[in-house]
Amino acid sequence: MQEMILILDFGSQYTQLIARRVRELNVYCEIHPYHHVPSSMEGIKGVILSGSPSSVRDKNAPEIDLDLFYGKLPVLGICYGAQYLALKKGGAVEASATREYGRANLAYMDKQELLMDSIGDNSQVWMSHADTITRIPDSYRLIASSHDVEMAAFKDTQTPTYGLQFHPEVYHSTDGLALIKNFVVDICKCPQSWTAASFVQASVDALREKIGKDKVVLGLSGGVDSTVAGVLLHQAIGQQLHCIFVDNGLLRKNEFEDVLASYEHMGLNVKGVRAADRFLDALKGVSEPEEKRKIIGRVFIEVFDDEAHQIKDVKWLGQGTIYPDVIESVSVNGPSATIKSHHNVGGLPDFMKLKVVEPLNSLFKDEVRRVGKSLGISPALLNRHPFPGPGLGIRILGEVTAEKVRILQEVDHIFIKGLKDWHLYDQVWQAAAILLPVQSVGVMGDERTYENAVALRAVGSTDGMTADWSHLPYEYLAKVSNDIINKVRGINRVVYDISSKPPATIEWE
Repeated sequence: MQEMILILDFGSQYTQLIARRVRELNVYCEIHPYHHVPSSMEGIKGVILSGSPSSVRDKNAPEIDLDLFYGKLPVLGICYGAQYLALKKGGAVEASATREYGRANLAYMDKQELLMDSIGDNSQVWMSHADTITRIPDSYRLIASSHDVEMAAFKDTQTPTYGLQFHPEVYHSTDGLALIKNFVVDICKCPQSWTAASFVQASVDALREKIGKDKVVLGLSGGVDSTVAGVLLHQAIGQQLHCIFVDNGLLRKNEFEDVLASYEHMGLNVKGVRAADRFLDALKGVSEPEEKRKIIGRVFIEVFDDEAHQIKDVKWLGQGTIYPDVIESVSVNGPSATIKSHHNVGGLPDFMKLKVVEPLNSLFKDEVRRVGKSLGISPALLNRHPFPGPGLGIRILGEVTAEKVRILQEVDHIFIKGLKDWHLYDQVWQAAAILLPVQSVGVMGDERTYENAVALRAVGSTDGMTADWSHLPYEYLAKVSNDIINKVRGINRVVYDISSKPPATIEWE
């Protein structure tokens, strides 16, 4: 039984950050919606209650049965979680006179309290709440205050229960990781044994037991997730794994050949399938982004199913689903609102009678890369930027045609090669070129042109949930813009996207 921390999610935008911070300490944790508390607490060493966009004073505020773990396990309430604990145990929570949001500093700390051990004087924390705890229960005592928030942290004197009005999980809380370590390691006594190597060994053993002598088919994309999933499955079951790499005609320039060669060098049993015409035919006349995604997803399943049927007695479908996909699909308010479709969670069409195996569905993206490194996968593959499943199909705004794909492949090739040549590639989380449905007047030589515009996009991020535009050197942007306009027939204007996520998304469609 894997010992772990249980995080109960009340809908906070920061809940995944709590999990990431716990995982940084090499401690395993899982996020569950507040209304899906596990029926058994076996293996759970402590419980963290997240923040929430709701108010504990609302009539329909999220509620849980605290008796399931209160007094039996260490509990840490964060923001809404702290307010919920205080209110349910006899304290008072009222609307703040002003919304308390942003940086604050701890003015008082009880340094004898284990939760506050090694937290620096005047430590910076991050506040984000519209309600305030105005009175703590009789059995609770104050262990920290900020200049403006008296009840910044408290402890139950009778049970290992703690509450924080601030968010230790966000990076603005400078001693946040130390505080979480105090709770998870020192108070909950969790072993710091959740490492890439231990995950590989446990996963290989579990996959061998689960799959037995059955065959597995896996769709490879050239991306980090499917590659690591493939190598992990291969280590567990060897030649029982059959991989399919589909060329949908929307890949980067030379990507099909290059990635296929890299897979073959890794010993994977891979079949490459060229199906560009099938995808492009299905996309004719379609401009709406969500419809394009659905068409690309549908045709991929059709092509993949055709190929899978040529392998006799396949019982399992391998997928590179990672933990953020799983969390999003079982969110507090049901499946998240559809911003974009075509990701790994969502089940299979009825005609694919296969069981699903997802060896990475407990990992965040950075953990996937660490596991890949432990498996000996080349850094060139592990450090590749994320690339969307629909490929260039959603980087061509409007209808997708073979000529537009050709143009964008050339632009993208110059952009990405330039990032590598200037040693900027590893400083960027993701880079993309977007072909705009806009033409503009230009002058080349003595001739007037009326050709396409292209946007370049590069962002920095840790996990893709939020992202800021990358401040690439002006000299590089000038060089790559000049190269694109001079070398790519059909482009006469280049712009650089300086919007962040949110409010924009990383991709344009």
